[in-house]
Amino acid sequence: MKITVVYDNYLARKGLKTGWGFSCLIETKDTPQLLFDTGADGATLLHNMRKLGIAPGRMGIIVISHAHGDHTGGLSDILAINRHAEIYVPASSAAGIAGRKLILVSKPLQISEDIFSTGELKGMEQSLVLKTGKGIVVVAGCSHPGVGTILDAASLHGEVYGIIGGLHGFRDFDRLRGLSLICPCHCSQHKSELRFLFREQYVPCGAGRELEL
Repeated sequence: MKITVVYDNYLARKGLKTGWGFSCLIETKDTPQLLFDTGADGATLLHNMRKLGIAPGRMGIIVISHAHGDHTGGLSDILAINRHAEIYVPASSAAGIAGRKLILVSKPLQISEDIFSTGELKGMEQSLVLKTGKGIVVVAGCSHPGVGTILDAASLHGEVYGIIGGLHGFRDFDRLRGLSLICPCHCSQHKSELRFLFREQYVPCGAGRELEL
């Protein structure tokens, strides 16, 4: 399984653009490409996709974590190109997002063989749970329900190996002990502390970052 960060506040690869928001592509064998969130604007998202060799029309699944503009801003540009992707959105966000094949998520569900949604946690946001060869990996948009709540939901699928995505103001660092991968992106406010406490597990995020799992 491969995760490529397409949109983030920082760069991990030259030639890409930054923006306040988050988006990543998830690729796994025998499963349609999945785009998680769409950043804040379509121009930046599509520019980075071109540079990374990602074809917007090939994605079969789009998952929106929550309906804030820094996670949905590029959706309309993607849908203008891609006319077949299934779109998974939290049930509470449906009024703010229009799209074909809209699937409203409230409870945990299976999206594909190795990809699951936590369901809409605390009526706010969904995260993804990936079953990888290394264990369970969580992909979060902003972690508004709380990182601990998300990790608890993900642990129902097995031992959590790592987390990637926005962690917002999370600082209950003990909840991350035992993880082998910590990749804080976008809105994460305590990156320096995380880097110091988890030197071996910490992976800097940024547009263009690729993780093989």
